[in-house]
Amino acid sequence: MTALDTRPAQPPVKPATPTALTRAPGESVAPYRWRWPALAVILAGSVMELLDATVTNVAGPTMRADLGGGTSLIQWLGAAYTLAMTAGLLTGGRLGDIVGRKRMFLIGVAGFTAGSLLCALAFSPETIIAARIVQGLFGAAMIPQGMGLMKEMFPPKELAAAMGLFGPVMGLSAVGGPILAGVLTSIDWRLIFLINLPIGGAAALAALRFLPASRPVKGTRLDLMGAGLASAGIVLLIFPLVQGREHGWPVWAFAMMAGSVVVFALFTVHQRRKAARGGDPLVAPSLFRKRAFVSGMATGTIYFAAFAGFFLIVGLYTQLGLSYSPLKAALTGVPSSLGMIAGMGIAQAARRHGRRVLLSGAVVMALGVIGMIAIASPEVSPWQLAPALAVAGVGSGLIMSPYFGIVMASVAPEETGSASGTLSALQQVGSALGLALLGTVYFGTGSVEVTLWAAAGMMAATFLVGLLLPKQQTEKPAEITHH
Repeated sequence: MTALDTRPAQPPVKPATPTALTRAPGESVAPYRWRWPALAVILAGSVMELLDATVTNVAGPTMRADLGGGTSLIQWLGAAYTLAMTAGLLTGGRLGDIVGRKRMFLIGVAGFTAGSLLCALAFSPETIIAARIVQGLFGAAMIPQGMGLMKEMFPPKELAAAMGLFGPVMGLSAVGGPILAGVLTSIDWRLIFLINLPIGGAAALAALRFLPASRPVKGTRLDLMGAGLASAGIVLLIFPLVQGREHGWPVWAFAMMAGSVVVFALFTVHQRRKAARGGDPLVAPSLFRKRAFVSGMATGTIYFAAFAGFFLIVGLYTQLGLSYSPLKAALTGVPSSLGMIAGMGIAQAARRHGRRVLLSGAVVMALGVIGMIAIASPEVSPWQLAPALAVAGVGSGLIMSPYFGIVMASVAPEETGSASGTLSALQQVGSALGLALLGTVYFGTGSVEVTLWAAAGMMAATFLVGLLLPKQQTEKPAEITHH
């Protein structure tokens, strides 16, 4: 944690603005003056990115009807964004360490806003896909900086509360995005992207004023070889997961996934050699000696798979199974959003109990999924679905609120960029896995009940793996020793 020089500026110098956060050895930590407004800026960037990660699920058919193209365009509206985002996250986090997190956040916000404008101006399938790639790449530059900046700005006694807001806002955005998309698409689909212009502009101006100019880590360089291997491995994994089902799971899909294992193995070897030679690996090897981080990666991957897959199935079930309109289907999800707000409030009140809250959330969300199974029928109404969706939402809020605080608690300042990028990338990978796995079960069996049981099983796995997490967010987890 670092301290801020809070000495007032002397006339005729301009009023003080955020300066670089520094700390001398043994110096006490002084909380950053503008930390709460700065947190609002970070959350605004996260909301903007996460809304655009989900809006095309609802707006896709309308966009295709306007722009032309085949049915695969609907798939690519999300796939192009996911591929670009996931491939760039590790590099984006590391670049924050190298050039400064405030600078990378500003670059990301500006580029993402420009990409949103390009999406709104798109006139063909090719131009909208290219614009979605631009959004994903700049989103990957923006998002990993948030957790690193939070660790710099907040003292330990406030960090858990700040981190606790990060997860629920992400979850609410992921659930609320389709609802917003349903409303805006009924007017004009281009509005789902144009809405980012005022949000992005305000976030950029507020970032200039409130974010601290954290200094780069001296001597750190970007591992270009590692970045290339990580990006290639992620693309080889995510592309067939997104596209394989639509093409009937051809041989090339499995060949690409097998190739991703080879590439990730090469990436691991390269990172170890880089660290052994005193270089700057893309992912700090020390992270994998921290029990909180390793168990957190496993827990998060399974949970985000269950989360993304479950809400995909809810959308498919309501639109394809119950013949709801996109807007009606989106509004059916409102109880889950309200439940998530309630869950995050409960989690914040009980944040001292870190892991226990998270594990309780896994149980509650599983109960909500099972409740959906109990009432699923061809004639079920939104009001009948509401209680189960609300319970599932409460469980989601209980999980996401403490999750990032627990995992990031043991991460050292010099590891923050690497850790943030890794966690963000795993969130994307987990979501893609959930969409692919549960989507395959749903379309393969034609049974929403069977698919929901698979989702409940994933929540049970989240609970079991979550037992490996440290008990509290403020607890310093033991490192994993290798004999």
